[in-house]
Amino acid sequence: MIIYFKRINVMVKCICLFGGFMKNIGIIFAMEEEINTFFKYTKIKKEYKFYDVLVYECEVGKYNCFMLTSGVGKVNASRSSQILLDNFDIDFVFNIGVAGGTNDKLNILDIVASDKLVQYDFDITAFNHDMGYIPNIGVYINGDRNMLKYVKDNYDVKIGNIASADRFLTNDEISKKLYRDFNAYAVEMEGASIAQVCYLCNKPFIVIRCISDIPGDNNKINYEEFLESSSDKVSKLLYDVLIKY
Repeated sequence: MIIYFKRINVMVKCICLFGGFMKNIGIIFAMEEEINTFFKYTKIKKEYKFYDVLVYECEVGKYNCFMLTSGVGKVNASRSSQILLDNFDIDFVFNIGVAGGTNDKLNILDIVASDKLVQYDFDITAFNHDMGYIPNIGVYINGDRNMLKYVKDNYDVKIGNIASADRFLTNDEISKKLYRDFNAYAVEMEGASIAQVCYLCNKPFIVIRCISDIPGDNNKINYEEFLESSSDKVSKLLYDVLIKY
């Protein structure tokens, strides 16, 4: 009997993924400014509340989307990701928002899609591990290869690694070091922790970020100036992906 139910679940999953049924998509934003730009492209059907986390249900194309604002930082992002995965039958997770650029190949308003994610502040080098190494995880977690290829083939995006830590990076030298050490094109505060939760829960994901600033003397000013426009640009890309994919 147990084997029978397992087989039924596998069949239902296959129908959802490849048939005409609607997939459930999780979309995680860090801040209200980011999620508000996506509201322009859809209408909220239902709202759910788990503790202080609001989840908004909407439809985009053939997909049923569950969106939330996690709050800034890795713990908030991890907590909200787990709430999303525990309470809805999510097939795929997008993390969307803004980020800082780390090298001279990038300009403000460029979009970066995640090849790999790394938590660059995770440090157990005292035990002869590389910087960023997490036990039973490794240094890097791969974004979904199929979605990455689709985005790369159909949109004007940069493909590179994304580095996360609990800091708003303003130091140009650290930014350059992240590019040298991790091939990180973008730096932010949530993506790699969302990646870890998805990896542990066996859920495919991708992180897509629009560059709002380049770490250095003026990046706080640039961030505040370009937060809305960079949020809107990456939200528009996500909407287009969900309509066409």
